[in-house]
Amino acid sequence: MNASETKWVRVTPCESIPLREGRCVEIAGRQIAIFHSQEGFFAAENRCPHRGGPLADGIVSGTTVVCPLHAWKFSLPDGASLNHPESDNCLTKYPARIEDGVVCIELPDDAAGESRTIVCEYRDRPLRWVHRKPIVASQRRKSGGDAGDKTLGIQELPPANSGENDGARQEL
Repeated sequence: MNASETKWVRVTPCESIPLREGRCVEIAGRQIAIFHSQEGFFAAENRCPHRGGPLADGIVSGTTVVCPLHAWKFSLPDGASLNHPESDNCLTKYPARIEDGVVCIELPDDAAGESRTIVCEYRDRPLRWVHRKPIVASQRRKSGGDAGDKTLGIQELPPANSGENDGARQEL
């Protein structure tokens, strides 16, 4: 990016990003993670190049961030993967600086616009949440399972408020 094709965008006050943490902002449709480390502020695309994990939710240590999904570790100054150096996966970085106590990011002119902080409704849930269907005992019986098959041995338990077993655990 050369100076004629870029623009510095004021994003957020420095105190809004605690030390050793990251925050995600959206600027003109781009999700950008801003990290605060002992060495200063760093900005990168909020998407792990490995599998798309939310880097702003990762662990910041020194000048590195660890993706919360698959533990890939990236250098914030140069974007390189540290625990998978054979990989060509690097962070898309953006220059960051402080002006009058405000974090500023250098973006291409076409991307400069109003910024807003993104709040994830389910911060503890991975991006690719998979809901697996439980194996039900009636399905096992229909499949004709016997002692030699590899299905789980599931026993139906009475409902919790049925009065049977008086709260004692049924032996399997």
